[in-house]
Amino acid sequence: MDQYNCSANAGSTWCLEAKNCKERNMSAEDLEDLCLSRTEYLEKYLGPRRSSLFLPVCVTYLSIFVVGAVGNVLTCTVIARYKVMRTPTNYYLFSLAVSDLLVLLLGMPLELYELWSNYPFLLGAGGCYFKTFLFETVCFASVLNVTALSGERYMAVVHPLQVRYMATRAHAKRTILTLWALSMLCAIPNTSLHGVLFLPPRFGQQFPESAICGLVRPTWIYNLLVQVTALVFFLLPMLTISVLYLLIGLRLYRERVLVPQVVEINIEAVCSHQNYLKSGRHRQVTKMLCVLVMVFGICWAPFHIDRVMWSYIDHWTIQHHQVFEYVHLISGVFFYLSSAVNPILYNLMSTRFREMFKEVACQRVTRRYSVTQLTSRSTICEKAV
Repeated sequence: MDQYNCSANAGSTWCLEAKNCKERNMSAEDLEDLCLSRTEYLEKYLGPRRSSLFLPVCVTYLSIFVVGAVGNVLTCTVIARYKVMRTPTNYYLFSLAVSDLLVLLLGMPLELYELWSNYPFLLGAGGCYFKTFLFETVCFASVLNVTALSGERYMAVVHPLQVRYMATRAHAKRTILTLWALSMLCAIPNTSLHGVLFLPPRFGQQFPESAICGLVRPTWIYNLLVQVTALVFFLLPMLTISVLYLLIGLRLYRERVLVPQVVEINIEAVCSHQNYLKSGRHRQVTKMLCVLVMVFGICWAPFHIDRVMWSYIDHWTIQHHQVFEYVHLISGVFFYLSSAVNPILYNLMSTRFREMFKEVACQRVTRRYSVTQLTSRSTICEKAV
């Protein structure tokens, strides 16, 4: 057995309590750990208390926070303030903005604190449950809102006669409330698997400063749950959305080819022209939402890949911890970026949103005149975003 001179580590509390480490009946690993200070012992088994990448990640997260918080607050404000913006489509965008605000205002501070101090977790079991429940709920709510939004857009373009009876404000509100209730319900299983963990007692010592929020149930349950979640709440919705937008694209392409021919031969040219404008409106709105869905998929894919990939590591090594830290941070940046990018897309691709954002942000004196212009134009573009 290797011999350890514990007296060489004058800062070790345990070594001061053990008068003669070499005479103890311990393994080499026990003797090595016994001659560590508490800080060194925690760092050995839990990793560094503070991430070495805290500063650049903090700057990146704060930039995303400012853009996302301002953008989503503006989105909610213009939809809530102006009646012309209260369309079924925009109700889904409002719900998505609320989900993004919850992530930015509640989720991001918790993650920044963990990057600053990985342990101990100071919020207790309740805080751990809340953190897990929050992230799971907004994850499910976001993808369900995007899927419902795509379904609404499909009905508006492919089945315009039925949409008059289905795509109403009341129907959109009921759907959104149902989606949020379903998201909360589906978030419970993963939440119940988490709790506060401590390093086991050793050498007669307790380690309350080792508290972390982590998995407290069997790993195989979590692995199965992560697989099902990635399948049901990401892969299947993205596949469904892709099919819907493919059908929408085919319908709009046919309209684009046929409508000009109808205009040439139809005596009622005005009605045909109105149909052509309606088709153009659908193309604009659908194009914006299609880009939104693409960005949504790109931003959320690393999050699910991160969870599925790393949930199957049974024995963590130093190399695993190092690689996981980088992968987790990258997926986190994309995760929070998805909460900030939507208002930017609205501003770039929707004239109405862009003008409304300016209206709210600048608080112009000519507000009433500006809104009247938008309202008048909305008689042509009734369902425009």
